[in-house]
Amino acid sequence: MIIDCHGHYTVLPPAHDAWRTAQVAAFKAGEAAPPYPVITDDEIRETIEANQLRLLRERGADMTIFSPRASAMAPHVGDQNVAIAWARACNDLIARVAGLYPDVFAPVCMLPQSPGADLSASVAELERCVGMGFIGCNLNPDPGGGRFQSPPLTDPYWFPIYEKMVELDVPAMIHVSGSCNPGLHATGAYYIAADTIAFMQLIEGDLFGQFPTLRFIIPHGGGAVPYHWGRYRGLADMLKKPDLSGHLMNNVFFDTCVYHQPGINLLADVIENKNILFGSEMVGAVRGIDPTTGHYFDDTKRYVDALDITDAQRHAIFEGNARRVFPRLDAQLKARGR
Repeated sequence: MIIDCHGHYTVLPPAHDAWRTAQVAAFKAGEAAPPYPVITDDEIRETIEANQLRLLRERGADMTIFSPRASAMAPHVGDQNVAIAWARACNDLIARVAGLYPDVFAPVCMLPQSPGADLSASVAELERCVGMGFIGCNLNPDPGGGRFQSPPLTDPYWFPIYEKMVELDVPAMIHVSGSCNPGLHATGAYYIAADTIAFMQLIEGDLFGQFPTLRFIIPHGGGAVPYHWGRYRGLADMLKKPDLSGHLMNNVFFDTCVYHQPGINLLADVIENKNILFGSEMVGAVRGIDPTTGHYFDDTKRYVDALDITDAQRHAIFEGNARRVFPRLDAQLKARGR
């Protein structure tokens, strides 16, 4: 089967987004947020079947690992209570999607990482969501929205969420949200910069010596890392760190959200096959048709299909690696005979 490791619920029932607008306005006015609206299963089906589900079928994938819309996680908006309520609303909607289409959508949660707050609320939300069948989480390395004021990912500040991830045996996709910085375009600059920054932070520490089973997916093809692989190998050497193959690459994985064939070719040439998971982030950052190919930029299966690799290597990218990185997904699939 073909598992897309990187999907977001990007086209939502209008009442959900309207409630978020009202929630933020109420916070600014010092008032209580209105009750969350009633959203019917038919409204959810309408948004899903016209978008992600339709495209999955058209493009030949079987399942997507599905999380709330990344650009709207926005933990920098409001305070911790606002972030908790918003995370719960978004995650509950993801749970409903997975409940309606259990063979197609595997749920992943966002966390209420309000800037300056500790991670106790995030730990509680992760535990709540895994109890509902979620298989992983999105971890925002910069909850401030482009200010980069949080401690590096190797800092003990993050250890409570890592300890819970290890206990529950779930990975995290490293994923920032909207940008408050006018100099950082959200999807074109901020996302790719944050991916690259996260990898460098991991080089500088010894996080996986402390948490040997912790697993991260760095999306968007690993940011700039594969293109500058020699730089990062050289920096690790200058910093007296072990070779990256042992220092990071038993625990860090990249997806294939790279929207042209030469980029995917480079990813497959530079990064070991065991570290690559198929992903598309369809109906996400780049939704148009590439005029040079006539196909959608985010139809990434085409690029993997065109790689000069063995069938076993292609199977690892499409399915095997995701089942290894997301063991709760593997267990769910096996329980269904898949």
